[in-house]
Amino acid sequence: MSVEFSGARWFKSSRSGAGKECVEVAFLPAGRVGVRDSKNPLGPALVFGAQEWESFTAGVENGRFDR
Repeated sequence: MSVEFSGARWFKSSRSGAGKECVEVAFLPAGRVGVRDSKNPLGPALVFGAQEWESFTAGVENGRFDR
């Protein structure tokens, strides 16, 4: 799958602290969501479909990934 990121608006969570371990997210056409390492903005990005992203964010809110 080829995804164009040139017009993407990347952002970090408002809960991101001053630390350097952050990811950035961009909402892309066709309901896709891009995720990349904020320290390497020109590096690779993961791309999720709308339903995958919705499942992931619901899991985060439910505490599914809490340690």
